[in-house]
Amino acid sequence: MSDPIKLGPVVPILRIFDIVKAKEFYVDFLGFTWDWEHRFDENAPVYAQISRAGIILHLSEHHGGGTPGAAMMIETKGIAELHRELTGKNYRYARPGLEDQPWGARTINVTDPFGNKLTFSETNE
Repeated sequence: MSDPIKLGPVVPILRIFDIVKAKEFYVDFLGFTWDWEHRFDENAPVYAQISRAGIILHLSEHHGGGTPGAAMMIETKGIAELHRELTGKNYRYARPGLEDQPWGARTINVTDPFGNKLTFSETNE
């Protein structure tokens, strides 16, 4: 019997403190697209959506809109190409390595300016 409930993809909400640094890291370095942003007024905190290659992340300056220091694993295809892309960029705060893990995955670990850790992982299947 199939489950009548269908769930969509998970959209993590990451806490940020500076929209300029967030764009520098997520757009300029990681290659995400800044899809949209919302503020209740010009002095209010931002809530934004970014995306790349089928994943969506939300970024929030709102107190309580995520906790700094979150960690996530992003299943990846083409991790060697992603590594070449990232190491070819002139981002002064990160030079991520490409690591072979004992469980058969290759990973790239990056930490954003707000302490959130993103691990891109490709399994050898």
